[in-house]
Amino acid sequence: MKILLATAYDYPHLGGLSVHLTTLKAGLESRGHEVKIVSFSDVPKWKRDGVVRGPAFLLNKVKQGSGYVWTLKRRKDELEALIKEEAAKGYDLINAQDVYTTFASLPTDVPVVSTVHGYLTYEGISKGTVIEGSPEAEKLMADELESYRVTREVITVDTRIKNYIEEKTGVVGNMIKNFIDVESFKPEVERRDEFRGKHGFELDDQIFFVPRRLTKKNGVIYPILALPAVLEKFPKARVVFAGTGEMMEEMKAKAAELGIADRVTLVGAVDHAEIIEYYSLANVALVPSIYSAGVEEATSISALEAMGSGVPLIACAVGGLKEIILDGEDGLLVEEQNVEDLSNAMIRLLADPEEGQRLADAARAKIVAEYSHFAAAEKYEEIYLKALGRG
Repeated sequence: MKILLATAYDYPHLGGLSVHLTTLKAGLESRGHEVKIVSFSDVPKWKRDGVVRGPAFLLNKVKQGSGYVWTLKRRKDELEALIKEEAAKGYDLINAQDVYTTFASLPTDVPVVSTVHGYLTYEGISKGTVIEGSPEAEKLMADELESYRVTREVITVDTRIKNYIEEKTGVVGNMIKNFIDVESFKPEVERRDEFRGKHGFELDDQIFFVPRRLTKKNGVIYPILALPAVLEKFPKARVVFAGTGEMMEEMKAKAAELGIADRVTLVGAVDHAEIIEYYSLANVALVPSIYSAGVEEATSISALEAMGSGVPLIACAVGGLKEIILDGEDGLLVEEQNVEDLSNAMIRLLADPEEGQRLADAARAKIVAEYSHFAAAEKYEEIYLKALGRG
């Protein structure tokens, strides 16, 4: 098949959606399909900044949320023109990756399948870009639900999103959990010292790695709150964050307030190819996601990458994390927003490296067996064929 993967967001960018697209493309191509990605980044820069982003910023100054809704509509318009141009090249199917890309794809004669990575409206509320109960939030919800009704097939990345769509619209989706490139994310513990030296860490640091955008729903404040108790027993403990976001200044302030700023490292945005090195240099990975405005973590790509990389994982028992981690078997699950629970788990794995290795080995085996991008591509292919009436 000739397949167009499309998104109204930037590609490539630092985040799960970009990783999903890259990895899905590789998996589909390994099965002999021709695949292209089209995104908002393909729109000329002067349009992206001057026509879409600039006016949205000004509109939000007038009324919170109005610019957010406006920019999504403009992204849809710009992407629609690009998709029409691509569709003329004889594609069999378009796989839209978000609500407004679904709408941008419909004017073509090419069948559309939509992948749902989260909750457009609730995530907007959680981030503070729209106000709950406002006309803007109601407009987003109406568009969101309509997009699920008009596409040929819906694919969700976890069971909770699938159930949400069915409850809201009656549309029964297809759940395919997120996945990773198991050939890139693999255990390389023997290179730990090499990567620590490269990135400026001490060889005897006991590193907790948090590969998360610095947003509220990702719970990134909690490793900082948990660290003082860990440092009492393990003075060389260090928490390393890779990502950017609106929580950064609050995190820095809290670390300073607790007197642990020298044991907290925020490295900012890290290229996805380099993130592999951070997993390898870490003793433990943390995915401390929380409930926020009705939003839960889906099948976290960061968690899958940690498990695939052979790093012991501690995660909060929310959303899709509960689906991929079996507590005590291939990772540790802790109660979300529970600082004591998190610090105890952190101490437990530093105190017993053998247990951590057992968890990591089991996690790697699970990832190879169940979360390979090769296996996921086959499942996507089945849904594509169903949408085309061939399944």
